[in-house]
Amino acid sequence: MAAPHKIDSPIDANAVLVLGGTGHLGSDTVEHLLKLGRHVRVLARRPGSDTRVHWFRGDLATGAGLDAAFSGVKHVIHAATNSPIARRGRLMLRDLWSSPDDVDIQGTRYALEAAERRSVEHFVFVSIVGLEDSRLPYSRVKLAGEMLVRASSIPWSVVHATPFFYLVERLLNGLHRWPIWPLPRSPFQPVDTRDVAEYLVDCLDRDRRGLLPPIGGPEVISYAAMAHAHLAARGLHKQIIDVPLPERWARSGGLVKLNDGIRGVRSWQRWLDERTAAR
Repeated sequence: MAAPHKIDSPIDANAVLVLGGTGHLGSDTVEHLLKLGRHVRVLARRPGSDTRVHWFRGDLATGAGLDAAFSGVKHVIHAATNSPIARRGRLMLRDLWSSPDDVDIQGTRYALEAAERRSVEHFVFVSIVGLEDSRLPYSRVKLAGEMLVRASSIPWSVVHATPFFYLVERLLNGLHRWPIWPLPRSPFQPVDTRDVAEYLVDCLDRDRRGLLPPIGGPEVISYAAMAHAHLAARGLHKQIIDVPLPERWARSGGLVKLNDGIRGVRSWQRWLDERTAAR
Protein backbone atom coordinates (compact mmCIF):
# COMPACT_ATOMS: atom_id res chain seq x y z
CA MET A 1 0.00 0.00 0.00
CA ALA A 2 1.31 3.42 -0.91
CA ALA A 3 2.26 5.71 1.94
CA PRO A 4 -0.08 8.67 2.47
CA HIS A 5 1.02 12.14 1.42
CA LYS A 6 2.28 14.41 4.13
CA ILE A 7 0.01 17.22 5.27
CA ASP A 8 2.16 19.77 3.45
CA SER A 9 2.28 17.80 0.18
CA PRO A 10 2.26 19.84 -3.05
CA ILE A 11 -0.95 20.32 -4.98
CA ASP A 12 -1.69 17.56 -7.48
CA ALA A 13 -4.13 19.08 -9.97
CA ASN A 14 -4.68 15.65 -11.53
CA ALA A 15 -5.66 13.93 -8.28
CA VAL A 16 -9.23 13.17 -7.27
CA LEU A 17 -10.22 12.12 -3.77
CA VAL A 18 -13.17 9.70 -3.75
CA LEU A 19 -15.08 9.40 -0.49
CA GLY A 20 -16.94 6.11 -0.39
CA GLY A 21 -14.46 4.73 -2.91
CA THR A 22 -14.88 1.12 -1.76
CA GLY A 23 -18.67 1.03 -2.30
CA HIS A 24 -20.49 0.06 -5.49
CA LEU A 25 -20.70 3.54 -6.99
CA GLY A 26 -17.37 4.59 -5.50
CA SER A 27 -15.55 1.58 -6.95
CA ASP A 28 -16.96 2.28 -10.41
CA THR A 29 -15.95 5.92 -10.05
CA VAL A 30 -12.41 4.99 -9.04
CA GLU A 31 -12.11 2.59 -11.98
CA HIS A 32 -13.31 5.18 -14.48
CA LEU A 33 -10.90 7.79 -13.12
CA LEU A 34 -8.01 5.35 -13.44
CA LYS A 35 -8.95 4.56 -17.03
CA LEU A 36 -8.71 8.27 -17.77
CA GLY A 37 -5.23 8.44 -16.24
CA ARG A 38 -6.24 10.42 -13.16
CA HIS A 39 -4.44 10.03 -9.84
CA VAL A 40 -6.96 8.59 -7.39
CA ARG A 41 -7.07 8.81 -3.61
CA VAL A 42 -9.49 6.84 -1.46
CA LEU A 43 -10.16 7.26 2.25
CA ALA A 44 -11.11 3.93 3.84
CA ARG A 45 -11.18 2.31 7.25
CA ARG A 46 -9.69 -0.77 5.60
CA PRO A 47 -7.56 0.31 2.65
CA GLY A 48 -7.65 -1.94 -0.39
CA SER A 49 -4.86 -3.66 -2.25
CA ASP A 50 -5.10 -1.94 -5.65
CA THR A 51 -1.67 -0.37 -6.08
CA ARG A 52 -3.02 2.07 -8.69
CA VAL A 53 -4.90 3.84 -5.89
CA HIS A 54 -3.35 6.05 -3.23
CA TRP A 55 -5.02 4.75 -0.07
CA PHE A 56 -5.56 6.78 3.10
CA ARG A 57 -6.59 5.07 6.28
CA GLY A 58 -9.39 6.99 7.98
CA ASP A 59 -13.04 7.19 8.83
CA LEU A 60 -15.40 9.76 7.37
CA ALA A 61 -17.84 9.27 10.25
CA THR A 62 -15.26 10.50 12.78
CA GLY A 63 -13.17 12.75 10.54
CA ALA A 64 -10.07 10.63 11.11
CA GLY A 65 -7.54 10.85 8.29
CA LEU A 66 -9.33 13.59 6.36
CA ASP A 67 -6.63 16.25 6.58
CA ALA A 68 -4.04 13.91 5.08
CA ALA A 69 -6.39 12.67 2.36
CA PHE A 70 -7.43 16.22 1.37
CA SER A 71 -3.92 17.64 1.35
CA GLY A 72 -2.99 18.87 -2.12
CA VAL A 73 -6.28 17.76 -3.69
CA LYS A 74 -8.45 20.14 -5.67
CA HIS A 75 -11.24 17.75 -6.75
CA VAL A 76 -13.42 15.59 -4.48
CA ILE A 77 -16.28 13.20 -5.23
CA HIS A 78 -18.38 12.40 -2.17
CA ALA A 79 -20.12 9.08 -2.89
CA ALA A 80 -20.17 7.81 0.70
CA THR A 81 -23.42 6.94 2.47
CA ASN A 82 -24.74 4.71 5.23
CA SER A 83 -28.03 3.05 4.28
CA PRO A 84 -28.95 0.00 6.40
CA ILE A 85 -31.76 -0.82 3.93
CA ALA A 86 -29.34 -0.98 1.01
CA ARG A 87 -26.76 -2.90 3.01
CA ARG A 88 -29.10 -5.69 4.10
CA GLY A 89 -31.33 -5.62 1.01
CA ARG A 90 -34.64 -5.32 2.80
CA LEU A 91 -36.73 -2.87 4.78
CA MET A 92 -37.18 -3.50 8.49
CA LEU A 93 -39.61 -1.89 10.89
CA ARG A 94 -36.90 0.14 12.61
CA ASP A 95 -36.02 1.76 9.26
CA LEU A 96 -39.36 3.56 9.41
CA TRP A 97 -38.32 5.32 12.62
CA SER A 98 -34.63 6.10 12.35
CA SER A 99 -31.50 5.92 10.21
CA PRO A 100 -27.85 6.54 11.17
CA ASP A 101 -26.51 9.98 10.37
CA ASP A 102 -22.82 9.39 11.12
CA VAL A 103 -21.68 9.33 7.48
CA ASP A 104 -24.32 11.32 5.64
CA ILE A 105 -24.56 14.28 8.02
CA GLN A 106 -21.62 14.31 10.41
CA GLY A 107 -19.22 12.80 7.89
CA THR A 108 -20.30 15.29 5.24
CA ARG A 109 -19.75 18.11 7.73
CA TYR A 110 -16.22 16.85 8.45
CA ALA A 111 -15.51 16.53 4.72
CA LEU A 112 -16.70 20.06 3.98
CA GLU A 113 -14.58 21.47 6.80
CA ALA A 114 -11.52 19.65 5.44
CA ALA A 115 -12.34 20.86 1.92
CA GLU A 116 -12.53 24.43 3.14
CA ARG A 117 -9.22 24.16 5.01
CA ARG A 118 -7.55 22.74 1.90
CA SER A 119 -9.18 25.18 -0.58
CA VAL A 120 -10.81 22.46 -2.67
CA GLU A 121 -11.88 23.79 -6.07
CA HIS A 122 -14.75 21.39 -6.78
CA PHE A 123 -16.67 19.22 -4.32
CA VAL A 124 -19.13 16.90 -6.10
CA PHE A 125 -21.80 15.37 -3.88
CA VAL A 126 -23.93 12.39 -4.93
CA SER A 127 -27.56 12.60 -3.87
CA ILE A 128 -30.86 10.93 -4.78
CA VAL A 129 -33.71 12.00 -7.05
CA GLY A 130 -36.93 12.68 -5.15
CA LEU A 131 -35.53 12.93 -1.61
CA GLU A 132 -37.84 15.81 -0.79
CA ASP A 133 -40.86 13.57 -1.43
CA SER A 134 -39.69 10.65 0.68
CA ARG A 135 -40.70 10.14 4.28
CA LEU A 136 -38.11 7.47 5.04
CA PRO A 137 -35.68 8.51 7.80
CA TYR A 138 -32.74 7.59 5.55
CA SER A 139 -34.02 10.02 2.91
CA ARG A 140 -34.31 12.80 5.49
CA VAL A 141 -30.76 12.12 6.65
CA LYS A 142 -29.44 12.11 3.09
CA LEU A 143 -31.27 15.33 2.31
CA ALA A 144 -29.81 16.98 5.42
CA GLY A 145 -26.32 16.07 4.21
CA GLU A 146 -27.08 17.52 0.80
CA MET A 147 -28.27 20.77 2.35
CA LEU A 148 -24.97 21.07 4.22
CA VAL A 149 -23.18 20.94 0.88
CA ARG A 150 -25.50 23.47 -0.70
CA ALA A 151 -24.93 25.88 2.21
CA SER A 152 -21.15 25.51 2.00
CA SER A 153 -18.82 28.31 0.94
CA ILE A 154 -16.64 26.00 -1.19
CA PRO A 155 -17.35 25.45 -4.91
CA TRP A 156 -19.80 22.55 -4.96
CA SER A 157 -21.99 20.53 -7.28
CA VAL A 158 -24.81 18.13 -6.44
CA VAL A 159 -25.77 15.27 -8.75
CA HIS A 160 -29.07 13.50 -8.08
CA ALA A 161 -29.32 9.90 -9.27
CA THR A 162 -32.25 7.48 -9.45
CA PRO A 163 -32.07 4.08 -7.67
CA PHE A 164 -29.21 1.81 -8.69
CA PHE A 165 -29.60 -1.56 -10.43
CA TYR A 166 -27.58 -3.40 -7.81
CA LEU A 167 -29.94 -2.17 -5.09
CA VAL A 168 -32.94 -3.43 -7.03
CA GLU A 169 -31.26 -6.81 -7.44
CA ARG A 170 -30.42 -6.94 -3.74
CA LEU A 171 -34.04 -6.27 -2.83
CA LEU A 172 -35.26 -8.90 -5.30
CA ASN A 173 -32.78 -11.44 -3.95
CA GLY A 174 -34.34 -10.95 -0.55
CA LEU A 175 -37.68 -12.19 -1.94
CA HIS A 176 -36.44 -15.53 -3.24
CA ARG A 177 -37.81 -17.51 -0.30
CA TRP A 178 -41.36 -16.30 -1.03
CA PRO A 179 -43.55 -18.05 -3.65
CA ILE A 180 -45.55 -14.90 -4.41
CA TRP A 181 -43.99 -11.49 -5.02
CA PRO A 182 -46.30 -8.47 -4.64
CA LEU A 183 -44.45 -5.63 -6.34
CA PRO A 184 -45.40 -2.04 -7.14
CA ARG A 185 -46.63 -1.36 -10.65
CA SER A 186 -45.39 2.23 -10.54
CA PRO A 187 -42.84 2.97 -13.28
CA PHE A 188 -39.45 4.39 -12.34
CA GLN A 189 -36.04 4.90 -13.94
CA PRO A 190 -33.23 2.99 -12.19
CA VAL A 191 -29.65 3.33 -13.40
CA ASP A 192 -26.34 1.46 -13.59
CA THR A 193 -23.68 2.79 -11.20
CA ARG A 194 -21.16 2.74 -14.06
CA ASP A 195 -23.24 5.30 -15.94
CA VAL A 196 -23.45 7.46 -12.83
CA ALA A 197 -19.70 7.13 -12.23
CA GLU A 198 -18.89 8.28 -15.77
CA TYR A 199 -21.21 11.27 -15.37
CA LEU A 200 -19.68 12.25 -12.03
CA VAL A 201 -16.19 12.23 -13.48
CA ASP A 202 -17.36 14.24 -16.48
CA CYS A 203 -18.84 16.82 -14.09
CA LEU A 204 -15.55 17.26 -12.24
CA ASP A 205 -13.85 19.42 -14.83
CA ARG A 206 -16.87 21.34 -16.06
CA ASP A 207 -17.09 25.04 -15.34
CA ARG A 208 -20.69 24.69 -14.20
CA ARG A 209 -21.33 24.34 -10.47
CA GLY A 210 -24.39 23.98 -8.25
CA LEU A 211 -27.36 21.71 -8.90
CA LEU A 212 -26.41 19.73 -12.01
CA PRO A 213 -28.86 17.79 -14.21
CA PRO A 214 -29.93 14.54 -12.56
CA ILE A 215 -29.12 11.13 -14.02
CA GLY A 216 -31.34 8.09 -14.50
CA GLY A 217 -31.42 4.95 -16.59
CA PRO A 218 -32.26 4.78 -20.29
CA GLU A 219 -35.68 3.19 -19.73
CA VAL A 220 -38.76 3.62 -17.59
CA ILE A 221 -39.71 0.26 -16.06
CA SER A 222 -41.64 -1.22 -13.13
CA TYR A 223 -40.41 -3.41 -10.30
CA ALA A 224 -42.64 -6.19 -11.61
CA ALA A 225 -41.05 -6.05 -15.08
CA MET A 226 -37.58 -5.98 -13.52
CA ALA A 227 -38.48 -8.99 -11.38
CA HIS A 228 -39.63 -11.01 -14.42
CA ALA A 229 -36.29 -10.36 -16.14
CA HIS A 230 -34.37 -11.06 -12.93
CA LEU A 231 -36.06 -14.46 -12.51
CA ALA A 232 -35.65 -15.38 -16.18
CA ALA A 233 -31.92 -14.69 -15.94
CA ARG A 234 -31.73 -17.26 -13.14
CA GLY A 235 -34.11 -19.81 -14.62
CA LEU A 236 -36.57 -19.32 -11.77
CA HIS A 237 -40.31 -18.80 -11.61
CA LYS A 238 -42.39 -16.92 -9.07
CA GLN A 239 -45.88 -15.55 -9.15
CA ILE A 240 -45.63 -11.78 -9.44
CA ILE A 241 -48.55 -9.56 -8.55
CA ASP A 242 -48.64 -5.96 -9.78
CA VAL A 243 -49.62 -3.74 -6.86
CA PRO A 244 -50.95 -0.30 -7.81
CA LEU A 245 -49.70 2.57 -5.64
CA PRO A 246 -50.91 6.16 -5.38
CA GLU A 247 -48.37 8.43 -7.03
CA ARG A 248 -47.44 10.16 -3.79
CA TRP A 249 -46.73 6.78 -2.16
CA ALA A 250 -44.63 5.74 -5.13
CA ARG A 251 -42.57 8.94 -5.03
CA SER A 252 -42.22 8.62 -1.28
CA GLY A 253 -40.70 5.18 -1.87
CA GLY A 254 -38.22 6.45 -4.46
CA LEU A 255 -40.14 5.28 -7.54
CA VAL A 256 -39.47 8.35 -9.65
CA LYS A 257 -38.95 9.26 -13.29
CA LEU A 258 -36.89 12.09 -14.74
CA ASN A 259 -38.63 14.93 -16.52
CA ASP A 260 -35.27 15.99 -17.88
CA GLY A 261 -31.63 15.27 -17.20
CA ILE A 262 -29.02 12.71 -18.24
CA ARG A 263 -29.88 9.20 -19.38
CA GLY A 264 -27.48 6.32 -18.86
CA VAL A 265 -26.81 3.86 -21.66
CA ARG A 266 -27.00 0.50 -19.86
CA SER A 267 -30.45 -1.07 -19.61
CA TRP A 268 -31.62 -3.47 -16.90
CA GLN A 269 -31.54 -6.39 -19.34
CA ARG A 270 -28.01 -5.54 -20.44
CA TRP A 271 -26.94 -5.33 -16.80
CA LEU A 272 -28.48 -8.73 -16.07
CA ASP A 273 -26.87 -10.28 -19.16
CA GLU A 274 -23.46 -9.00 -18.11
CA ARG A 275 -23.96 -10.32 -14.57
CA THR A 276 -25.02 -13.72 -15.90
CA ALA A 277 -22.03 -13.91 -18.23
CA ALA A 278 -19.67 -13.06 -15.38
CA ARG A 279 -20.91 -15.90 -13.17
